[in-house]
Amino acid sequence: MKKVERINVIMRYINNRAHFTISEIMREFNVSRSTAIRDIREIESMGMPLVAEVGRDGGYFVMNNSLLPTVRFTDTEIKALFIAFMATRNQQLPYLQSRQSLAEKLLGLISENQQDDLVHLNQILLFEGTNPNNPDLLDLSDLPHPMLEKLIQLLLSDNSLFVSIQEENEIKSYSIYLLHLYREKSVWLIEGFDLKEEKRRIFPVDDLTHVESYPAKKRISKKRILELLRKQEEDINLVLELGPKAIAQFRKYHPLKISLSYTNPYQTTAILRTFINVHKSEELTEITNWLLFLGGDFKVREMPEAVLEVLRERMRLCLP
Repeated sequence: MKKVERINVIMRYINNRAHFTISEIMREFNVSRSTAIRDIREIESMGMPLVAEVGRDGGYFVMNNSLLPTVRFTDTEIKALFIAFMATRNQQLPYLQSRQSLAEKLLGLISENQQDDLVHLNQILLFEGTNPNNPDLLDLSDLPHPMLEKLIQLLLSDNSLFVSIQEENEIKSYSIYLLHLYREKSVWLIEGFDLKEEKRRIFPVDDLTHVESYPAKKRISKKRILELLRKQEEDINLVLELGPKAIAQFRKYHPLKISLSYTNPYQTTAILRTFINVHKSEELTEITNWLLFLGGDFKVREMPEAVLEVLRERMRLCLP
């Protein structure tokens, strides 16, 4: 770890503790005693109000009612922050209504040379959704669905929710335990456990019309929910091993209820597990069309006979 990075981390470390010693700094950051002492002295010179305690068990503590000094960023850290900030354009992320004030505060933390670098980066880097003829013009709405922030705010304190969803020409209500909130194919999705029907459901946040906490007396424990989900996973009847080409096709398009488990750190191989209801003709048609879309870069571990029959028939029709 570079010195500037270590100093910043040590500052956060000691600011969150009532008391610390040189030995603790040595052990925590794997540095020598002389390096630890130099770092503490430098932190003091930057304005952190440290008070030394003498004696056998002496150490340091931060003076009460004092604030942590401004954190210093390296050039690469500034560029990483700015590029990540630029990449959020047109991504419909929550809490970005104050984008302009955030940008101004970030620029206020850095030198003129660093500001010039960021202006240059802004001119040459274009991200998805950016108009190349006018980079400052947003092609899409930069704001997410208005219910997204309300949903996140509730989730910070409670995962058991009562939601109303617009489905075709009617509004339906569900009591769910929210498992995940994620963004896929430019759509924010709610993955939840239906507390009434005891099964997994996925809803687009765009279809959400109302959300509130679920009454405590009617809840199911998280442990019970996970047990029910594990039992349902035993019904999985489609298992595939995907190679890199099939994974690339999967990323282009896949049914919302299907997800991957990568089997190596480079994400070039993966396992797909899901349940196919072969008694629903529309689901059977959808999955066979999608398997053909994946191409040939996958191996079948397990597949319903009905799916195999449809695939064989499709392939027979393609042959002369």
